Amino acid sequence: MTLQRMDNVLIVVEDLEAAKAFFIELGMELEGQTTVEGSWASLVVGLENVRCDIAMMRTPDGHGRVELSKFHTPAAIKPEPKNAPTNMLGIRRIMFAVDDIDDVVARLQTHGAELVGEIAQYEDVYRLCFIRHPEGFIIGIAQQL
Repeated sequence: MTLQRMDNVLIVVEDLEAAKAFFIELGMELEGQTTVEGSWASLVVGLENVRCDIAMMRTPDGHGRVELSKFHTPAAIKPEPKNAPTNMLGIRRIMFAVDDIDDVVARLQTHGAELVGEIAQYEDVYRLCFIRHPEGFIIGIAQQL
């Protein structure tokens, strides 16, 4: 077997503390936080003089992780447009399963998140929606019925 598992998804953010609070509100746990820098980090990401704070967020079941990264050097580059539509090329969202979608949406909105569209129901199987974080990244949440 070549692939063992998906380990984590990286999201580059400007405000690490706000992003951590957002994912904690979603139900994730802070697994650890550190600063990475030095030649090995620069070699891995293909940038010079990398210095970056990272926070690893873990899902409650321990199987999924989101790595939040705040680049100090080189400075992060802002995407254009900031609030890209969901059909823009590239990774557009991460999907999370939740118990109560209405409660999760309400709690994330207190962190500045906005619904991309509406909460919709797919047959008698799921209620789901996309949420945009104030920094522009999108997460999906789904409640199995």
